[in-house]
Amino acid sequence: MNGSRNGPLLSVAGLSVELGGKRLLSEVTLELESGQTLGLVGASGSGKSLTALAIAGLLPAAAKVSGSVRLNGEELADLPESRMCRIRGERIGLVTQEPATALNPLMTIGDQVAETILEHRAVPNREALRIARETLNEVGLPASRFALDRYPHELSGGQRQRVAIAIAVALRPALLIADEPTTALDVTVQAQVLILLKRLSRSHGIGLLFVSHDLAVVGQVADRIAVMDEGRVVERRGPGGTALATLRDPVSLRLLDAARHRPVRKTEPPVRKAEPLLKAQGLHFEHTPFAANAFGKQREAGVRAVDGVDIELHRGESLALVGESGSGKTTLLRLLLGLQTPSAGQVWLAGQPLMQLHGKALRAVRRRIQAVFQDPYDSFNPHWKVERLVAEPLALLEPAVSAQERRRRVEVALAQVGLPADAAQRYPHAFSGGQRQRIAIARALIVEPDIVVLDEAVSALDIFTRNQVLDLLADLSREMGIAWLFVSHDLALVQGVTDRVAVMQAGRIVETGDTRRIFSDPQHPCTRAMLAAVPRLPDALGGVF
Repeated sequence: MNGSRNGPLLSVAGLSVELGGKRLLSEVTLELESGQTLGLVGASGSGKSLTALAIAGLLPAAAKVSGSVRLNGEELADLPESRMCRIRGERIGLVTQEPATALNPLMTIGDQVAETILEHRAVPNREALRIARETLNEVGLPASRFALDRYPHELSGGQRQRVAIAIAVALRPALLIADEPTTALDVTVQAQVLILLKRLSRSHGIGLLFVSHDLAVVGQVADRIAVMDEGRVVERRGPGGTALATLRDPVSLRLLDAARHRPVRKTEPPVRKAEPLLKAQGLHFEHTPFAANAFGKQREAGVRAVDGVDIELHRGESLALVGESGSGKTTLLRLLLGLQTPSAGQVWLAGQPLMQLHGKALRAVRRRIQAVFQDPYDSFNPHWKVERLVAEPLALLEPAVSAQERRRRVEVALAQVGLPADAAQRYPHAFSGGQRQRIAIARALIVEPDIVVLDEAVSALDIFTRNQVLDLLADLSREMGIAWLFVSHDLALVQGVTDRVAVMQAGRIVETGDTRRIFSDPQHPCTRAMLAAVPRLPDALGGVF
């Protein structure tokens, strides 16, 4: 039973949460109607995701919860976990930021969608698979037997997110909670997912609670907006597509100001010398095909991930590598870093052929290019203190540095990224996401590289933390003359921080040029399609920026 239907679909009143003696949510009140989208926005730690978890009944057992959460008039706050297990999946669907962690790597996508159906409905396996096939088709994945038999690792990020959405909507829930569902997606796939979520909401009368720190995205999809800060809802606006333009609370205005922020960069682009610092010519890479997997099922033939790429990066320059998911950006990045060997072609770093170097010579040249990834916590050993984490690349130096010099370099690197010297004696879990990203940058800087590669290094950060990191990178660029290679799907970011852009599609670089020219006069259809898909804050504000 769905309960009475005399009020809104979702009614949250006076919701408060305490954990470990600390109040995390305080008197949260929200309402959501069927077929509408409520955008829940705020900085990291504001309580957005915690509110979503509280509504779904997924808080830790030790959490003390008070207030009311009603779905179609039925009170959820006091229900036992056995009852909530029935409601989740059947009446509440959940879509999270990273589908790879939500999907079972050992199950086919067809079985995973069917599993939800079998858990809540007394239907034969054949019927569950039929519903799974129809649902996957509805979210834009081919309804063929081959698609059902594929595993999550065989899909792109956008395809995995579509599978997660299919699982969430297979039983036509009344409420769909989407927590940062597009953060890791490229702009064209993000646009497709946003359209899909909105269409499913309207066509099936599903109430959509959309949690995000991206104001432009929220402005594109939300009928109403609620702004959170320090566990409270500080402002609610709507209905209408210009809800962002009516925000007046100081917290909301700070969010809007942060969304407008652009780092202060060098006034003039770097002078390009004849010899590039990094050069790739004729790069090819093809994934090794397999006739069958361990279960005897046919897999796709090998794919040429990089197909004849030429690219250059000069000292002090900032270059962006952009493209849709599956375009070959990550594979090209691994080739440039020397982590994979190309099928053909060569990479030169400071004039030296990277693929022909070994041992001491390879370590010496690798010192000159360092990388910072999207989630630094995944690359940190949680049992190591920051001093050891930051000092790790010093192993590339010969002769080995002394313990005293090691400590000095760690202090210098931490100071360069705005962290105190005593941070060296703490563990990574003691820092915020933005601080951990600063630690990752310090680790890249400690060997004084010529090039730093940033692979989606700010995409998971809230808007305030992102601005801090971007300002830091701009400062380091001005002071140290480092060349930056940004791999990003955030074209608004690319426009604000880079000198040149290279656009990839199907393993090839299809357009390259000055950033201003690329954004004002894109030549290739792929570039034009990506730029057209970018959510723009001025549009969400009704043209007022």
